[in-house]
Amino acid sequence: MYEQKIEKAKEHFGKILAEQLERVERMKTSQEWTDYTTLKPITIGFVGGDGIGPFIAEEAKRVLEFLLKDEIASGKIEMRTIEGLTIENRAKVMKAIPEDILEEIKKCHVLLKGPTTTPKKGDPWPNIESANVAMRRELDLFANVRPVKVPEDGIDWIFFRENTEGAYILGRKGVDVTDDLAIDFKVITTQGSERIIRMAFDYAKKNNINRVTVVTKANVVKKTDGKFLDTAEKIAKEYPEVEWDDWFIDIMTAKLIDPARRTQFRVIVAPNLYGDIITDEAAQLQGGVGTAGSANIGKRYAMFEAIHGSAPRMVKEGRAKYADPSSIMRAAAMLLNHIGYKEKAEKLEKALSICSQYEKKVVITGRSDGATGAELANYVMETVKDPELESKWKSYQ
Repeated sequence: MYEQKIEKAKEHFGKILAEQLERVERMKTSQEWTDYTTLKPITIGFVGGDGIGPFIAEEAKRVLEFLLKDEIASGKIEMRTIEGLTIENRAKVMKAIPEDILEEIKKCHVLLKGPTTTPKKGDPWPNIESANVAMRRELDLFANVRPVKVPEDGIDWIFFRENTEGAYILGRKGVDVTDDLAIDFKVITTQGSERIIRMAFDYAKKNNINRVTVVTKANVVKKTDGKFLDTAEKIAKEYPEVEWDDWFIDIMTAKLIDPARRTQFRVIVAPNLYGDIITDEAAQLQGGVGTAGSANIGKRYAMFEAIHGSAPRMVKEGRAKYADPSSIMRAAAMLLNHIGYKEKAEKLEKALSICSQYEKKVVITGRSDGATGAELANYVMETVKDPELESKWKSYQ
């Protein structure tokens, strides 16, 4: 009765297996990391996205132009604006990233990207793939790095989320076997696990952090999560100076909000879906997803973004100019650090914390009773150039 449907599903699964085995072979080929000190200019691309994306990305761009004024003038930095990564354009060509836009993206070394809409059932848009997932795959941005700090609560975390595998990477390739049976796929590879776990341990070692926590559900999801955990155990042996432990995703979400336990975590590494869940939870402790930035790092390219969505309702209600650009400005600080401007990155991070967590002279509410994103960006830039920045920062620590 079901033989034909089963055969069709098996054929579909076979194609997925072939694609993933080809990807494994590509990962086995060593590629050198980009050395930004050898590049002139370093090309920074700005991708506004859609919804509130263009509004908040513009404010982050202004802040970067302010901080990199001399480098832009001398030709060390080039800035490019890439238009068109909107849900309207993506729906028109039925692609997560239109080919002409992807071509322009690949001409840049690093990207600062605003949120993009990912359609879900019931939306007025066709069910095309997430632009973020596609970009991570196309540029091989395998490491999603998200720091979260709440000094007054003793929280100083950095998350390493695997970005190109897990449940998300095959999310568009599930199959309806029958009207009653739907199957999705999850993939974990040795090579994909090794590179993200090694990055987490390297970070811990270089920053004298004696704790790496691996998050899985390996007790239940035994093959894929089991491989991730087994890989962590092997790599940990290469870092005897770094202690490590593992937690299951369900209890980890509880312990991140447990005051008695959460201060013990420092470096956390997880597969894609679990990393997405716990980094949003962690950002909420910092003040909400609007306060956290995110880095997507590969050997050749890197992309920095806000971790929240495109909030189309804010645009529809005429509130886009009141959207909070803090998250994408924190992403801009991560971008600066990544390309070698550590001092400028630190100034921006400190200014953002002073403005949003301590002084709060300008408050974003998302509505007309609060400040606009432009007013917050102006406040941040004024704080960056304030000669009392360092003393202010120390007084709040």
